[in-house]
Amino acid sequence: MASTSAASLSTHPKIGFHPFARKKGFDSSILITSSSGYSAQLVAFPQPSISFNRKKRFARLINLVPRASSSSSTGGTGGRRVYRQSQAEPALSSVRVKEAVSMIIPAGVFVVVTFVLWKLVEKVLVPKQGNTASSAPSSGKSKFSLPGIKWSFAPGTNMSSGLSFTDETDRRMKKQMLNDFAKELKSFRSVNMSGLRFGDDGLFFLAESLAYNQIAEEVDFSANDITAAGLKAFDGVLQSNIVLKTLNLSGNLIGDEGAKCLCDILLGNSSIQKLQLNSANVGDEGAKAIAELLKKNTSLRAIELNNNLIDYSGFTSLAGALPENNTIQSIHLNGNYGGALGAAALAKGIEGNKSLRELHVHGNAIGNEGVRALMTGLSAHRGKITLLDISNNEIGPKGAYHVAEYIKKSKNLLWLNLYMNDISDEGAEKVADALKQNRSLTAIDLGGNNIHTKGVTDVAQVLKDNSLITSLELGYNPIGPEGAKALAEVLKFHGKIEILKLGWCQIGVKGAEYIADALKYNTTISTLDLRANGLGDDGAACLARSLKVVNEALTSLDLGFNEIRDKGAFAIAQALKSNGDITITSMNFASNFLTKLGQVALTDARDHVYEMTEKEVNIFF
Repeated sequence: MASTSAASLSTHPKIGFHPFARKKGFDSSILITSSSGYSAQLVAFPQPSISFNRKKRFARLINLVPRASSSSSTGGTGGRRVYRQSQAEPALSSVRVKEAVSMIIPAGVFVVVTFVLWKLVEKVLVPKQGNTASSAPSSGKSKFSLPGIKWSFAPGTNMSSGLSFTDETDRRMKKQMLNDFAKELKSFRSVNMSGLRFGDDGLFFLAESLAYNQIAEEVDFSANDITAAGLKAFDGVLQSNIVLKTLNLSGNLIGDEGAKCLCDILLGNSSIQKLQLNSANVGDEGAKAIAELLKKNTSLRAIELNNNLIDYSGFTSLAGALPENNTIQSIHLNGNYGGALGAAALAKGIEGNKSLRELHVHGNAIGNEGVRALMTGLSAHRGKITLLDISNNEIGPKGAYHVAEYIKKSKNLLWLNLYMNDISDEGAEKVADALKQNRSLTAIDLGGNNIHTKGVTDVAQVLKDNSLITSLELGYNPIGPEGAKALAEVLKFHGKIEILKLGWCQIGVKGAEYIADALKYNTTISTLDLRANGLGDDGAACLARSLKVVNEALTSLDLGFNEIRDKGAFAIAQALKSNGDITITSMNFASNFLTKLGQVALTDARDHVYEMTEKEVNIFF
């Protein structure tokens, strides 16, 4: 029986040429016959010379086709059958090649078409760098713009981008920077990104990181060139955030339109408690939008609108919202244009509000009439005002009278700022008289009020019986040496003053001597500010003698702007080395006349204190 299996070549095979191959003109047909009667035939099918078909134009390759046969070496029929079978059944390798080709060609076509389409889209959407540079103002630097849509799952990258870059390196750096900021928003409770100037586009990129954010509670986006258009990035973001408590957008000129946009968005937010819009170019219309927000919002506790363009109309709008709001606790309106009418309107609104605790209206030129109306409203206020800032408001002695009357009645006021008005000695006397009856104030600022020796003497006498006041600011008042003396005599053994500020008070060397003497006995003053008093080396020497004495309270001493030279520095350095129990941790010698010798003496004394007591003394030059 004929075998169809592959031939097994035994020893001494017989090899011959197949006659059919010779007849057909092929080079050879090798017939291999084993001694057991099985034969294998290798038929070669080359062409004598490679010919090219006009249509296909490819060369036929040599095929070596093994076949098994049981016929004898001389049988022509078996050879013809083998040839026909070889022609009818293609080789396995040819089938695989065809299958591979059928897969590769469509894939290659797809890649080529995709590449061509991408290049066409790129040319249409992305302007050439040269065109961008030519259309920009001639600044000597080319600009690279990246407009269009960026499809990505990264925060903000699906937004329309107009980020401007100087070159490709700058683009990569800024993109990486924004990516890092986005990560910070998702990683830290408090994130400060102030002054980075990333603009509206940067805000669009970053805003999505706040959506459903469970980490960031305080975010500072101040001074970043954000406009009203950029605030639209918060739409849909702040409404979904329930963790963010403080949002600072100060220093961005969003204007009234931006304020309106933000307020519309915040109507759907229930987490933000503190909103800062200082120096944001907000006017009366913006204040009106904020007032409408206050009528409906129940989460805001503090709002800051310092240094904007809000005048009487805006103050009136905000005042109208106060009776309808029961959650706002702090309002900052410093540096606006409220005037007397604005203060009067605000007073009316305050009367009907129970939640307000802090009111800041510094620098609104409210004058004596405005402060009268405001104090009347505060006296009728049903809540508990604890902090009042009415500094730099052109308040004179008459206005000081109304302030004093309010101080007498108040049972909750803790901090009062009358800095940079003009109450003079007459007003200081009225305030001092009110302080005798008040049992709540702990800090009062009377700096810059043209108070002289008489006025500071009246204030000092109050400290004999008032043990609640711990912070007293009298800087920028020409109290002179005698005023320093009146104050020092009381502070030797009376009062509980911890912070005493006497900068720019013209006390001179004699006044420094009085203060230094008081320090030998006083056990409460921890912070002493004596800047710009013309102390010189002699005044520094007076203080040095007091520093040699054990003082368990004084930790901070400011002697800046006092014309102190090396001699005075040597005296203080020696005092630091002599007192092994010194409590000083900070000394300021900025803007004096010290040379390297004086500075080295003080730094050596600082090092000595550390070596002996392991206490650090920070010295500033």
